[in-house]
Amino acid sequence: MLIGVFLAIVAFIGVLLLMGGGGGGGGGTPTVPTTAPTVIATEDIPLGTPIQADQVTEQELDLTAINPGAFKDVSQVIGQIARQPVVAGAQITATTLSESGSVNALRCPAGLVCMSVQVDQVSGVGTVIKTGDYVDMIVGFTGDKFPVITLNAIDDTFTVISGINNTSVKALLQGMQVVGTLLPPPPAEDPNAPTEGEGSTALNGQQQIVILAVDTQQAEVIKFAQLDGSISLVLRSPDDFIDPETQEPIVPVPNDTTGIIIKGLVDSYGVLPPELVETILPEQDPTP
Repeated sequence: MLIGVFLAIVAFIGVLLLMGGGGGGGGGTPTVPTTAPTVIATEDIPLGTPIQADQVTEQELDLTAINPGAFKDVSQVIGQIARQPVVAGAQITATTLSESGSVNALRCPAGLVCMSVQVDQVSGVGTVIKTGDYVDMIVGFTGDKFPVITLNAIDDTFTVISGINNTSVKALLQGMQVVGTLLPPPPAEDPNAPTEGEGSTALNGQQQIVILAVDTQQAEVIKFAQLDGSISLVLRSPDDFIDPETQEPIVPVPNDTTGIIIKGLVDSYGVLPPELVETILPEQDPTP
């Protein structure tokens, strides 16, 4: 009996050892990874340019060296617009492709100054302008800025002639790059507000601050337009500013525009001016 009990104990211990060893198939604690693939820039990527396949690669980095939001696969970033300038060797993160912190980290390009303009949903392309975009500025001056007068040669007095349309519109500056934007914080959600459809746009008169990189002369022109005119920003394609072969930034040839006044609309676009109507009144009897 003692021998039987002893053999039973030995068999029980053997079963426990086999179970603890995972059935003899390479048991043990699994290895915790210490590295992960990370997307790295292989060359400098200018602000506002699409990321090309030959500009990025994947590298295995220590987990402690990976920045928050870093991408792991190059397919996630190829074709995306760089909303921040990237230097060779830097990690591509979600911040690189977004505007998070773009104003706080604002840095003017060498030789230029940064100037802000305020636009709304009508004058600022729906307030969807983003850092890295290129814009043109259109300015309009109303007729009171160009008064038509008659001068009295006798007493040097003048009289402003009313009823003449003196409005003037011109593409003022072209190819300015946006280096930062600022939108108001989103309004608090109203649980009772109706749910908008996907992709809908709220026309609420939202304002946006757009910061442009310009030279000092352009800054003077913008300031004058802000004081005496009405400005609008129009969005340009980033492809206009990138060499299609080298992918290097270029300065496109400015579009030569004529500007528009009412005469230009009549002469070039066929706008019909109103006709003068002559009214003949019946002869009046001068006798009271």
